[in-house]
Amino acid sequence: MGAHSDEHLLYCDWARRDSLLVSQKQFSQDLQMNYQRMAGFGIAKADAPYFLPPYEWYNQRIAAWTKQEGLQLVNFTPGTRSTADYTWPEMGNRYVSSEEVYQSIMKYEQQDPHGLNGFILLVHIGTDPRRTDKFYNRLNELLTALKGKGYTFVTIDELL
Repeated sequence: MGAHSDEHLLYCDWARRDSLLVSQKQFSQDLQMNYQRMAGFGIAKADAPYFLPPYEWYNQRIAAWTKQEGLQLVNFTPGTRSTADYTWPEMGNRYVSSEEVYQSIMKYEQQDPHGLNGFILLVHIGTDPRRTDKFYNRLNELLTALKGKGYTFVTIDELL
């Protein structure tokens, strides 16, 4: 587990990635608030030293600021629709159901010659209340299916 931002700020422009939309102070304050909220669940910063930027979108300065905070920047492995587990039905065609997320992971596993070996899967623990089919409720099912295919799982620090 690691931080992912408190307010889910967009750090840099979609069209000009080298630009910044936040100051270092805003970045740091948002990150500190994220860790304060995690502390409410008994998770200390030392127990969660990884940072996955919101929207999975960042630049070199964000990477440098992350390092200054004593964290390691990580990102998910692209190829599945797991990152859409935050969507909710009222989003229209942007909504991706938990079944679609699950099937996209299994399809990727079947089609990639390396399967899911070394894969970092992003799952949002906190999602909008309008999403009633929380994908994290299907993690046991997913892990059981993948274990049945011979996969073992390691923590991110073991993977890296």
